[in-house]
Amino acid sequence: MADFLHRTAADEMQERLELVNRSFTNAVVVSGFPELWADLMPQARQIPDTEVLDLEPGAHDLVVHALALHWADDPVGQLVQARHALRPDGFFLGCLFGGETLSELRTTLAKAESAEMGGLSPRVAPMGEIRDVGALMQRAGFALPVADSVPLTATYETAFHLMRDLRAMGETNALAARHRALAPRRLFLHMAEDYAARYPVDGARIAATFELIFLAGWAPAASQPQPLRPGSAATRLADALGTQEIGPDDVGTPPSPDGSD
Repeated sequence: MADFLHRTAADEMQERLELVNRSFTNAVVVSGFPELWADLMPQARQIPDTEVLDLEPGAHDLVVHALALHWADDPVGQLVQARHALRPDGFFLGCLFGGETLSELRTTLAKAESAEMGGLSPRVAPMGEIRDVGALMQRAGFALPVADSVPLTATYETAFHLMRDLRAMGETNALAARHRALAPRRLFLHMAEDYAARYPVDGARIAATFELIFLAGWAPAASQPQPLRPGSAATRLADALGTQEIGPDDVGTPPSPDGSD
């Protein structure tokens, strides 16, 4: 089924919510498939992933952004809106596709287009690396942000079956710079042949990689742990570790010939 990635994301999110060990009474889910996520998270209110989210400030103790953030023109803006919708110490949990997603399709499409068309064009949307995506949480003002990723491998009969699933999931090419003219059939036949040769599974199917990045963070609150002010430490790290502190003047100084220093 084409919605298997959404269901996998929902299962992973549920596990993370159980680890938080808190009961949420006013949850909302932001997604491109509100009807699907109403089935996956029936206890939450469902809203579409519009540019301006249908959220009220301080109205929720949980905001879930479900596999839609990678489509946002302004992902930081989406995160900021989610943070403003949370009560103090409310929890945000997001999921989006990461940079390893569809790496096989990117490689074979690029090679086929170079051979058949004499150049490259944007055919698969770029997706963020986990380090960069995690930094967005800090920019949006979340406290105690955490980012982690889950790699998944799906198998398909052919590359055309993979692309059919991508269309059904709404994950087709929406880049403004994409070619608007209909691509020649030979381009995709070349790609599919190369895909099958490069990434076979059990000799009869092909592999497709998906990377799910999960983001978690809290709306700031006075009750949360706060970092210490720089310079406020009462104990030196060298004393705590039982080692000798070496200053910049000591670095690179050769020992004396008699070994006394």
